[in-house]
Amino acid sequence: MRYRKLGSSDLVVSEIALGSWLTYGVGVETEGSRACLERAFELGINFIDTANVYGRGAAEEFLGGELAGRDRSSYVLATKLFFPMSDTDRGLSREQVSKQIDASLARLRTDYVDLYQCHRYDRETPLEETMEALTEVVRAGKARYIGFSDWSAEQIQAALDLPDVEKFVSSQPQYSLLWRRPEREIFNLCRRNGISQIVYSPLAQGVLTGKYPPGERPAADTRAASDEMGWAMGKFLSDRVLEGVERLRPIADGLGLTLAQLSLAWILREENVASAIVGASRPEQVEANASASGIELDDATLGAVDEALAGSTLS
Repeated sequence: MRYRKLGSSDLVVSEIALGSWLTYGVGVETEGSRACLERAFELGINFIDTANVYGRGAAEEFLGGELAGRDRSSYVLATKLFFPMSDTDRGLSREQVSKQIDASLARLRTDYVDLYQCHRYDRETPLEETMEALTEVVRAGKARYIGFSDWSAEQIQAALDLPDVEKFVSSQPQYSLLWRRPEREIFNLCRRNGISQIVYSPLAQGVLTGKYPPGERPAADTRAASDEMGWAMGKFLSDRVLEGVERLRPIADGLGLTLAQLSLAWILREENVASAIVGASRPEQVEANASASGIELDDATLGAVDEALAGSTLS
């Protein structure tokens, strides 16, 4: 496993991170979740990403129990807030930031998180209020650094322009071979301001593993077939997209790689990416994803990949 520095922080994170959206505490039973987490640590993954809303606290609860016996300095822990935790608890107001960090820390059984992230931008709360509240969290020692997920370039710049507040060190966008929108504006802005990318859905929720042949129903044991985990995959399951993924297969085969390794290596070619967050329901998937760290692709391969996916990307 290779490691990269996270933005302007002093955090050093594994190139592959373990995420918990739709899996731990939600769609994967406890023993399987525990096995995935243990295998991740064995493989050198030191970066764990979660959010308060995953399972309405269930993912944080699971991680809190499993991480309780580990040396706190041996892993980097990130969580998020924004989405509703009840009919009245949502957003990035000062009240919610204060309330949700304390609730997350209680579930995670820790005194601090390394990274506290705004899960989305809150248009109903003044940005100054949000940034001042996040600054209070950091200066109180409850979070070491702050980040955001899926903010626009204008929103990021507005936060950077505010005086006397903590600065973001991470951005968490959706990014994959099939979804490249952050390349347009976000990467360059972040690079100039000491902000690294922690990308989610780097395998397009499993589509870039090649497990979904075009024209066929998803197998019963896959994420796409699960009511709990497959509901957000629709945009990636069109024949146009799946046919493009199939065109990647001979490229991967020629390099002695799996489609997942090729796809993750493509993500990690970007220097502004500190880590790619992967989900896993089985330890073998954690191992397969971790093996992409350190793989480097030459220009010819990158060109062949773009040619294979012409007309199949979604952004």
